[in-house]
Amino acid sequence: MKIIIADDDQIVKLSLKTILESLEIEVLGTGGNGREAVELYKEHHPDVALLDIRMPVMTGLEAAGEILKYDSSAKILFLTTFSDDEYIIEALNMGVKGYILKQDFESISPALTAVKAGQSVFGRDVVSKLSSLVPGEKTDYRKLGISEKEEEVIALVAKGLNNKEIGQAMFLSEGTVRNYISGVLEKLQLRDRTQLAIFHHTH
Repeated sequence: MKIIIADDDQIVKLSLKTILESLEIEVLGTGGNGREAVELYKEHHPDVALLDIRMPVMTGLEAAGEILKYDSSAKILFLTTFSDDEYIIEALNMGVKGYILKQDFESISPALTAVKAGQSVFGRDVVSKLSSLVPGEKTDYRKLGISEKEEEVIALVAKGLNNKEIGQAMFLSEGTVRNYISGVLEKLQLRDRTQLAIFHHTH
């Protein structure tokens, strides 16, 4: 996998580069602001652009907008801190592939892999805040063909439980839980459980 990194914190940037390269992720270039991120993307066409949000000259959000204008299929993963809540909705509306916590270094490599594969990745802490960040009307799941049992599964997915934990909570096998989730994703026309969690919190 080939990526670029843009972060105005030199220590964070170098630490990320060192950690990711040790995991056989090729870092094609690093930048310290959003303008440099755009230039790096145009120069290298990486698999994923790993961008900080708050940067001088041009923010990560502004850079992402420029990159997506240049390449609508660009895969962008944002790094955030707990104080960046106000940016989450703008990032979601923009269509970026992921939004994770900068402090959780261990999650960054798996997130990059998932984003490269076309999945959307949002840290559990980010997903859990969506209900307060996005005021949405409550959805009538019955009108969408969702049963009470399926609605219960959706709620547990939104809490961050995996299939095994959901099965234990509902006295179901993991296979049955997988079938429920697959059915729900098809009915709601969603791609993965992250989108399902976001849908639940915003509806």
